[in-house]
Amino acid sequence: MSDDVVRTETDLPDAASTRALGAALAGVLRAGDLVILTGDLGAGKTTLTQGLGAALGVRGQVASPTFIVAREHPPLPREDGTRGPALVHVDAYRLGDLSELDALDLDSSLDESVTVVEWGRGLAEALTDERLEIDLERPRGGVGDDTDAELDAGAGTRRAVLRGVGARWADVDLAALLP
Repeated sequence: MSDDVVRTETDLPDAASTRALGAALAGVLRAGDLVILTGDLGAGKTTLTQGLGAALGVRGQVASPTFIVAREHPPLPREDGTRGPALVHVDAYRLGDLSELDALDLDSSLDESVTVVEWGRGLAEALTDERLEIDLERPRGGVGDDTDAELDAGAGTRRAVLRGVGARWADVDLAALLP
């Protein structure tokens, strides 16, 4: 790891705590930020993104973009009339290589949006040197999706490991965001 890595971790006992982590992250994320989510099926990647989208105040239901690969959620107007960044939610699970990620043309919207890439490890790092990497680890056992029922049905506590990579994250206190 380089000197430009900030690392912290926390336990997430249920879907509500996973969404709360996403909401807390929304308070520090800004347009141009890239978040790479890694974790097994059912680890909570989409659930975390739902909390993030709700706190950012974006339009549309945040759902797994598995079959459409990428979905953009434009910002809704805030009470004061301003708007936050859009949310671009990508599922890279079916992408074979960097050329397929490049074909999505994410770098054209990267500066104006918060971009979240599920299953992005090994591909999305090429988009920027500064990013937030989140590994969601779930107990081994049953297989399911990121639904509330799966997260809350006694599947066990998840562990989130957050790594801020690059100068952008050097002064961000990730530990202060944790539930």
